[in-house]
Amino acid sequence: MRYACILVVIMSLILFDFDGVLADTLSDLLLFGQQACDTLGVKHVATQADLDELDVMSFATYGLQMGVPEALVDEFVRLCIDKFNRKETPPAIFDGLDEVVRRLSAEHVIVVVTGNDSVAVKAFLTAHGLEGCVRAVFGLDAPGSKVEKIFRAREQFAARGETVWMVGDSASDIRAAKEAHVKSVAVSWGHQGADRLVRAGPDYLVHTPGELLALLAGSSDRAA
Repeated sequence: MRYACILVVIMSLILFDFDGVLADTLSDLLLFGQQACDTLGVKHVATQADLDELDVMSFATYGLQMGVPEALVDEFVRLCIDKFNRKETPPAIFDGLDEVVRRLSAEHVIVVVTGNDSVAVKAFLTAHGLEGCVRAVFGLDAPGSKVEKIFRAREQFAARGETVWMVGDSASDIRAAKEAHVKSVAVSWGHQGADRLVRAGPDYLVHTPGELLALLAGSSDRAA
């Protein structure tokens, strides 16, 4: 007598931040932040330290960190977003991340949750051949905080009891994951340093895309 072998694949919902996780946007952030400051008459030289110091990773807090007056923060954000959307070529993807996303999307649901505009994110995904791998983008133009967007993504795409992961490069990504009661994975190749990330207490810290793939490809084994 023959018995059929049934393979049951337990899927996960994997949420990726954009800037500093998928997209290598550090040089753009520094350039556009500097240009916005110059336009607004703010005397400041933008450096990565400005980003590393942020408790909340957003264009608004980035502007405040660089000394933009609160009354001009909305204009600073508008200028930065406009520069990203008008950029002729999308940012580079970190080496190996395209393959990571493709392989994970074969068995899991991938969503991008970001403080950048969804127009820029979708242009990036298309340029790198990943538009078919990402189910949705919750960007700056979507209402709510990052925590609220995580909740919305989970409600929309995760089945009851399914593991949800948030992959980010900032302390605020880790904090948002904790507040939303999902697992956090910090990547050390982004905008905030490993020491800053460790202090935020992520569930996992990875240093290469290969480590990220090894962790998440077997994420069903870690569901408990």
